[in-house]
Amino acid sequence: MSNNGTDLTTGFISSSVAILLFGSNFVPLKKYDAGDGMFLQWVLCSAIWLVALVANLMLRCPKFWPFAMIGGCIWATGNIAVVPIIKTIGLGLGILIWGSFNAFTGWASSRFGWFGMDAQEVSKPLLNYVGAGLSIISAFIFLFIKSEIPSNTCSMESTPLISEHAINTSQDTCPNYSWVDKLSTVQQRIVGCSLAVISGVLYGCTFVPIIYIKDHSKRNDSAYAGASQYDLDYVFAHFSGIFLTSTVYFLAYCIAMKNRPKLYPEAVLPGFLSGTLWAVATCCWFIANHSLSAVVSFPIITAGPGLIAAMWGVFMFKEIQGLQNYLLMILAFCIILAGALCTAFSKI
Repeated sequence: MSNNGTDLTTGFISSSVAILLFGSNFVPLKKYDAGDGMFLQWVLCSAIWLVALVANLMLRCPKFWPFAMIGGCIWATGNIAVVPIIKTIGLGLGILIWGSFNAFTGWASSRFGWFGMDAQEVSKPLLNYVGAGLSIISAFIFLFIKSEIPSNTCSMESTPLISEHAINTSQDTCPNYSWVDKLSTVQQRIVGCSLAVISGVLYGCTFVPIIYIKDHSKRNDSAYAGASQYDLDYVFAHFSGIFLTSTVYFLAYCIAMKNRPKLYPEAVLPGFLSGTLWAVATCCWFIANHSLSAVVSFPIITAGPGLIAAMWGVFMFKEIQGLQNYLLMILAFCIILAGALCTAFSKI
């Protein structure tokens, strides 16, 4: 098999694994109350950094480029909103929306050379444009899908078991209420969709520093001259940025809470598992970026997890119900599949 054929096979296999893991990595957390999500964010990012450490040792410690950490900082900033998003509009719809905006931002920045990157070319530009356009259309369809999220009350029937073991909670009648729980249904939908869009845009910029380094490594007058062209060599710096930023946010949260943060011990292991799944998925994404280029991998990997997450939402968590929602979801999935195929064939 030619090198090009090997790269395509590696890229599409890595993309498939990434799609499966990205669509499932928040499932272990679903039945646990994570409060405002700040503690969970830090646990998740700790697991991510440990996976990066192992990967870095396996790669024999390639050169560390601090600029690559900025992508991790951007991702961690967007990830702060994950728990409020899941609480307001659900896991399936949340991933569908932020995945679509992630896809468009990542694709457009790579295709047109935003933020100082080199514009990436494909053999069939028209198919690539069509694929990206279909991803955008699917995003607007997802906004009309209504999710059923159980309201948080103080009754024993509806309060998660984990709430009995929360540390440093206040003595309010409903100690586990976060600001999200105080919103009306309409407000929750507006806030959840808005946060999902913002997170998606931030996620779409997460690889910009790495691609920037790779592009400028080919220029002799650049500070990054001679830098590695293998995306996975930057995983440790990228994930270190994630862990550093999440730690800063968590410390700021502790200060704001007057050293009485809401901690949920039973969410530690599920959070660690979730972080590990996400880190492995992202490593696969790095490989796909190298094999396919970001302009191809972004629309595929960012659109696919929505399908997996929605399946969890429909069959496991019953978040998406009703014939109209099912029809809209099927339509959106068909559009996503068509877009992914167009994007994939634009490379061949």
